Amino acid sequence: MEKILEIYHQVNQFGLENDLKLSVIKTGEIEYKMEVLKKHLATPTAIHGGMISGLMDGTLGVAALTTVAKDEKLVATVEFKINFIKPAFLGDFLTAKGKVDHKGNRIIHASGEIYNQNNELIAKAIGTLNAYPISRSDIPQYLEDTNQTL
Repeated sequence: MEKILEIYHQVNQFGLENDLKLSVIKTGEIEYKMEVLKKHLATPTAIHGGMISGLMDGTLGVAALTTVAKDEKLVATVEFKINFIKPAFLGDFLTAKGKVDHKGNRIIHASGEIYNQNNELIAKAIGTLNAYPISRSDIPQYLEDTNQTL
């Protein structure tokens, strides 16, 4: 699992650009942390809903990825539903918590929540992800181009 997560960190430009900090709690359960910066805002002080959605999509996805990486599989989001509970503001520190609720052979159901530094709920979501072999992605070519192996 560690090697696939390492590769994910190398290629995930969204996570790199937004300085998302990942912690794997255990297989199927992760946390992402981030600070709300000016580039994340939709108004002079409030974060854009798209940023919250992107953070949530990554949270659900990486939680699911931890359950299939050992089988050399990746995941893709099929769908997710998000509820925005409360706004987040410039300077807030957000913690996104994701967990896998059910894992099948291909379909994975996950849920997530995002909290601010005061432990106030910002958003909740549920999602469905599809697991597929890494060989069906562009990762093998990336590994070859960067002289890496799984």
